[in-house]
Amino acid sequence: MLCLRQVCLFRLRHYQARTMSSDLLLRQINSCTHEDEVFSIIGKNKVRLSEKHVGIALNMLWQLQKKRPLLSRTSDYVRNHSQFLTLCILAENKVKHMEDEAIVDTLYSILRLNVEGHVSLVEVLVTEAWKRLDRQVLLSLPALSKFSLCLHKQHRHSSPVIGKVAHIVDMKLEAIQDIRILSVLMISISDVISQSFRDRLLHKAEQLLQEKDEAHFNYAKRILQFLQNFKLRHHPLLEKCNRIFLKSPSCLDLHNINLIFGLYEQLGFDSAEFRLVAKRLLFETIDDYYDPESFVKLFCTIGPMAGSKVRERLLLTAVHMAEEFSSQQVLLILRTMQKMKCRNSHLLKKIASVLHKHLDSYHVLQLVKLTQYLVVLHCHNLELFARLKMLLLGFLKSSVTPADTAAIIRVLAMLPSCQVEKVVINKAAAVLPQCRLHHLNCIATALVKWNHYDQLHWQNSSELCVKLLQKLNDSGFQRLRKANNLNLLLEEVTQVNGEWFDEVLSEETMAICQRLIDQITWANVLQLSHFLMKTNHRCPSLLDRIASVTVQNIDKIHPFEIYFILFLFSALNYDPPASEQFFESCIQYLTSNLSCFETHHLVLLGHVLAVAGYFPPVLITRIFNISFLSKLDAELEVLPDTIKQRVRLRLMKLNRAVCLECPEFHIPWFHEHYCQQVFHNSSSRMNPLRQHVYRILTEILGGSRYARISVLTPYYYKIDFECILDENKKPLSYTALNVPFDDVERICFGHDIKDDWRKVLPPGAQRIALEFLDSKAFSKDSHHLKGEPAVKKRHLEMLGYRVIQIPHFEWNSMVLSTKGEQLEYVRNHLYGKQ
Repeated sequence: MLCLRQVCLFRLRHYQARTMSSDLLLRQINSCTHEDEVFSIIGKNKVRLSEKHVGIALNMLWQLQKKRPLLSRTSDYVRNHSQFLTLCILAENKVKHMEDEAIVDTLYSILRLNVEGHVSLVEVLVTEAWKRLDRQVLLSLPALSKFSLCLHKQHRHSSPVIGKVAHIVDMKLEAIQDIRILSVLMISISDVISQSFRDRLLHKAEQLLQEKDEAHFNYAKRILQFLQNFKLRHHPLLEKCNRIFLKSPSCLDLHNINLIFGLYEQLGFDSAEFRLVAKRLLFETIDDYYDPESFVKLFCTIGPMAGSKVRERLLLTAVHMAEEFSSQQVLLILRTMQKMKCRNSHLLKKIASVLHKHLDSYHVLQLVKLTQYLVVLHCHNLELFARLKMLLLGFLKSSVTPADTAAIIRVLAMLPSCQVEKVVINKAAAVLPQCRLHHLNCIATALVKWNHYDQLHWQNSSELCVKLLQKLNDSGFQRLRKANNLNLLLEEVTQVNGEWFDEVLSEETMAICQRLIDQITWANVLQLSHFLMKTNHRCPSLLDRIASVTVQNIDKIHPFEIYFILFLFSALNYDPPASEQFFESCIQYLTSNLSCFETHHLVLLGHVLAVAGYFPPVLITRIFNISFLSKLDAELEVLPDTIKQRVRLRLMKLNRAVCLECPEFHIPWFHEHYCQQVFHNSSSRMNPLRQHVYRILTEILGGSRYARISVLTPYYYKIDFECILDENKKPLSYTALNVPFDDVERICFGHDIKDDWRKVLPPGAQRIALEFLDSKAFSKDSHHLKGEPAVKKRHLEMLGYRVIQIPHFEWNSMVLSTKGEQLEYVRNHLYGKQ
C-alpha cells in the first residue's frame, strides 16, 4: 500500500511539473514578437510540443505576419524555414488529437501563410474537419464561418463538404446574429444553394447589416460579391450597401473604390453620389499612384468621369507606362478606353506594340475581348489582327463549349479580313444543337456579315452561309418551342440583341410568352417589361397581365422597378384596363418613396409620367427647384456621356410639357439656350422621302412660297413641313407674311423663332403641321402611335396647330403607288375629302 502511494505521488508531481512546463511553453509562444522567436522555441522543444502548442505556434506565425503592412510581409521566409516544416509534420501527426476549433484555426493560419492547397497538412486538416462534420460534431458559428472561408480560398466552391456546411447554415440560419459570420458563409456556399435558400440569406443579411456602423464596410462588400455570384440586382440591399460605403469615407481607398465600381457595373447598378465621393477622394491623391497596378486601377476608375485635362494626363501616363503593363492590365486599359470612347492613336499604337509579347498568355475569352476592344477602338495594326485571327482559329478548332465557339465566331467576323473560313462553317454547324439563343444570335450575326461580304466579292462560300443560317433559324425555333418555364425563357431572351432575333424569332417568342402568361408574377414583371421594351412589342394580353400583377403586388416591387414598368406603358402609349387605377396606384407608391431615387432618376421618372399625361405636384415642385437643379448639375458631371445627354434631353422635354400642360405650376421655360445648342449641332439634311413629300405638298399648295420645311416651333419642336391656310382654306404666302423659310439655319445665327409667332395671322387662319412618321413612331407590327409622337401631336395642337401625321405604312402602301394617288392623299388631309 505504501509503495502504491509513493508511485501515485511521483506521477502526480511529474504531471504537475509537465503541466507547469507546458503552460510556460504556451506563455513563451504567445509572448513572441518575431517569427524567429517562435522557430527558436520549436527547435528547442520538439519533443515536448503537444497538439495545442503546435496549433498556437502556427497561429502566432500568422498573427505576426498580419501585423505587418501587406508589402512588408515575409510569408516566403516563414514557409521556407526548416522549423516551419517541423511544425507542419508535428501538426499532421497530431491532427486527430486536436480540438474541433483548433483544427479550423490551424487550417486558416497556414492558408493565410500562403501554403499551397495540395500540401499534405492542408488535405489532412480538411479531411479531419469534414469527418467531424459528418459525425454531427457541432462547430461554433464563428468556427464554421472560418472553415467555410478556408474551403472558399481553396476553390472548393461546389465540393460535398461545402454542401455539408450549407446544410448546417440552413438549419442554424435563425441563430446567426453576426453579419460578419453570415457574410462569409454566404460567399462560401453561394454555388450550392437553392433560390429559396438564397432569398432567405438575403432577407437575413438585410436585417443584420447596419448602415451606421463603419465596421460593416467589409461585410457590405461581401454582400455585393454574393449578389454578383447570382447576377442578382437586389435593390434594397444594393442601396443599403451603397449608403454604408458613403458613410465610410476612411475605408474608400483606391483598391476598395475600384472593387466597388467593378461590382456595381456587373450588377447593373450605379450611384452618382458614390461617383462624386470617389472622384473627390481620388482626385485628391491622383499623384500618389506610380506603379502599374495602382495606376491601372486609377485609370479604370476615374477615366470615364474625368474632365479633358485629367483625361489627357491619364493617357500620357498610360503611354509612358505601357511597357510595364501585364497582359491583364492591357485588357483593362483597352476596356476603359472603349467605355471612354477614347481612340487615342498614340496610346493604341503603344499598346499594339507591346501586345505581341502578351498574346500567348491570354485564354480564349480574354482573346475575344481583346479583339473586340481593338476593333471598336479602330486599331489599324493589320499584323496584329492577322496574329489574332490565327490564334482565334486555333482556339476555335479545339473549342468544345457552345459559349466559347459562338464568341470566337462573332469576333472573327469583326476582323478587317471578312472572308469566312470553311473551318468556321463546320464548327458552327457542329455546335448548333447545343446553343442557347444568345449563342445562336452571335453566330447568326457573323454569318449575315460574311454572307454580305461574299455576295459583294463573288465568293463561293455565300451558299454555305445561307444553308447554315436556315439550320440556325430552325434551331432557334426548336429551342423556343420547348420552353415551358417563363423565368428561364426571360433569362435567356433578355441577353439577346440584334437584327437576327428581331427579324426571325421575335414573333415566336411573343407567342411563347403569351402561352406562359399564367407564370407572370411580381418577381418577373420587370424582366418581361425589359423584353417588351427592347423588342418594341405592344402585346395587349401581356401588358394587361403586367398591369394587373403590378397593382396587386405593388408593395413587393421596388420603386425603381415600378418606374421601368411605367416607362414601358408610357413609351408604348398603352392604357391597360382600369388605366387610371394602375397609374394612380403606381404614382402614389412612387411619390411615397422618392428617397429611393437619385436626382437624375427623378428627372427620368418625371418625363415618363409626363408622356403618360401625369404631373404629380410633389414630384414637379421637387424637380423644378434651384437646389435640386444644382445637385443635378453636380451629378451629371460624373455620369457617362450617354446618360448625361439623355437626362438633359428629358429635363428639357419635361420643362416643355409642364409649361404647356400645367401653367398653374408657374414653371419658367429655361431651355432656350440648350435647344439652340442642340439644333446648332444637329444635321438639317432632309432624306429623299421627305423631299418627295415636300414636292407633293408644294404642288398642291401652288408653290414653295406656301410651305416651310424643318420648322421650329416655340419650345423647340421641329416639324417636317408647315403651311398656313386662311379661313377659306386657301394657302397664305410666307413671303407676304415676311417669314423666312428655314428655322434650323436661322437658329445658327441667333434668330429668335418666337418673333415669327408674334406676327399676327389673318382672322380665321390656321397653321398646319404636316409630319411624316417612319417606323420608329410605332410599336412593332402595329399602327398604334408610341408615346413621344403622341405627346408631340398633343403639344402642337396646344400651340395652335392642326396636325396632319402621315404614317409610313400608308404612304408606302400599294394604294398610294402613283404620284396622283399621293397628291390626292395629301390634298384630302389638307382640305378634307371633296
